[in-house]
Amino acid sequence: MFRRKNHSNSEQGVEDQQHKVKELRASLGQLSGRSAQFCTDACLKRYLEARNWNVDKAKKMLEETLKWRLSFKPEEIRWSEVAKEGETGKVFKANFRDRHGRTVLILRPGMQNTAALDNQMKHLVYLIENAIFNLPEGQEQMAWLIDYTGWSITNNVPVKSARETINILQNHYPERLTAALLYNPPRLFETFWRIVKYFMDPKTFQKVKFVYPKNKDSAELMKSYFDVDNLPTEFGGTATTLNYDHEEFSRLMAQDDVKAAKFWGKDKHPPGPGGIVSYSAVEVAPEP
Repeated sequence: MFRRKNHSNSEQGVEDQQHKVKELRASLGQLSGRSAQFCTDACLKRYLEARNWNVDKAKKMLEETLKWRLSFKPEEIRWSEVAKEGETGKVFKANFRDRHGRTVLILRPGMQNTAALDNQMKHLVYLIENAIFNLPEGQEQMAWLIDYTGWSITNNVPVKSARETINILQNHYPERLTAALLYNPPRLFETFWRIVKYFMDPKTFQKVKFVYPKNKDSAELMKSYFDVDNLPTEFGGTATTLNYDHEEFSRLMAQDDVKAAKFWGKDKHPPGPGGIVSYSAVEVAPEP
């Protein structure tokens, strides 16, 4: 009896969510081009979830993202444009996944090699888009593994850069992050953390986890996200040492650029006069 009731409640919850998705889609009105292809049901669901299923708030958030994408054009960025930012391996896609097959981005703040914020953000957005593009079917989230080895006050990421990173992630890629694991942050990081944590909304804040080597709880936390046999020794695993080869990574990214362009094809526009459909050679944003 109770099982039947719980099953009914579960079905009702799914039906309510589907209704909210339809309501949000209707409120957005007629979409075209990249906006229409970006706004899949899965996309709308993430924005609704980020705003606790409030349709009006989700609509406002999504419309801001569509404006941002129209201006920033993340789907048009190619590795050749941001390769210089990646020379030190400060941000790159790992060659291993977490226990659920999620893409893992490794961020190393101590390896910062440039000063221009615009280019840094362009590089980060490119890798976020690439991480999403490489997600397995049925998986919508990625994991961030942030390594603080070599981090110090002298090479610290500016507060403005951290704030912009948080803004892009939580406002334009909602529910794309499963966890941000801060690995071995030094004591000096506490001062920096006290400032940047106020830029995070509650949902993002809850996904930030501090991990310390030789700490039993931290070791268990890492095991809950990763198979230690796949995890590099730098992060407490037993796999080979983490090694960033910029030339090899550039080759892989160039291949991914070709795959993404081929996969998404051309952007189809609404019929023009006489019912003629026009196309432009651009790719749309990755959406598993």
